[in-house]
Amino acid sequence: MIPRGGISAPAHMRSIVAKTKFRPLHDRVVVKRVEAEEKSKGGIIIPDTAEEKPQQGEVVAVGPRGRDENGKLVPIDLKAGDRVLFGKWSGTEVKLDGEELLIT
Repeated sequence: MIPRGGISAPAHMRSIVAKTKFRPLHDRVVVKRVEAEEKSKGGIIIPDTAEEKPQQGEVVAVGPRGRDENGKLVPIDLKAGDRVLFGKWSGTEVKLDGEELLIT
């Protein structure tokens, strides 16, 4: 948007939101955590302070492929949209475009 004087606003003042395409390297997988249920199976409501981070998520992006001990390329059996389980302390947490993701 250009102000009335014909001069454009400085880059740091523009509010342009762009979705970044993100592809991990090698055999890495990017996962978005799936929010846990607020109620247990028995019907007990769990407060936010007592909840742990969920250990399941949806695959957002998958690296091209991995390599075995001999250097041969090995395809990855995951694709974007798959639901996966992961370890409590696994991966690296990153924030990309305001979204919290996990790279494993």
